[in-house]
Amino acid sequence: MYKDKATVYVVDDDAGVREFTRKILVSSGYEVRDFEAAQALLDCPTLCLAACLVLDVKLPDLDGLELQQRLAAERSAPPVVFITGYGDIPMTVKAMRQGAVDFLPKPFGKDELLEAVRKAVEKHQQMVRSLEESEDILLRVEELTPREIQVFERVASGMLNREIASELGTSEQTVKLQRASVMRKLGVESLADLVRLYEQYREARRLLGR
Repeated sequence: MYKDKATVYVVDDDAGVREFTRKILVSSGYEVRDFEAAQALLDCPTLCLAACLVLDVKLPDLDGLELQQRLAAERSAPPVVFITGYGDIPMTVKAMRQGAVDFLPKPFGKDELLEAVRKAVEKHQQMVRSLEESEDILLRVEELTPREIQVFERVASGMLNREIASELGTSEQTVKLQRASVMRKLGVESLADLVRLYEQYREARRLLGR
């Protein structure tokens, strides 16, 4: 199914459900690890490798929604597909608001599970690409000098060269040279591209907590 097998972690205290879920996912090309409790998942040193979590809502040690909330604090937390035999509308709404990809009532079918996991894996892959792009943007901006960053921020905010020069206490010609250096280092050729990259830079800092 995938060039590189996506890894799915399944958490359910019912061994029969874990085995049923594992067989479906493995036969469809996924790597699978399963756990009978939330803490076992949290203690797993390779949790960061998961592209999707299939979580039972009712777990013996920690509620599945609480587990989802705890994992959500991690920047690269994998998307969640909930499975439950006790679902209700408020629970479903809460799970989806917290970012769950789907909420499957037991007993669920093969096609339902595979479609939900497929969407979760695609969401995870998109998230990974976004994080990689954000890292790349931050690395590019780190090539700028402190003064070039000041010029970058002001140009992107719409200030003219003479306004920037006045604010920074330098000459307009110096600002022109610094602006050209910023564009060269960042690999952009137009003001529109520079403004767009600055917005991406701000979003990258938000995503990566910097």
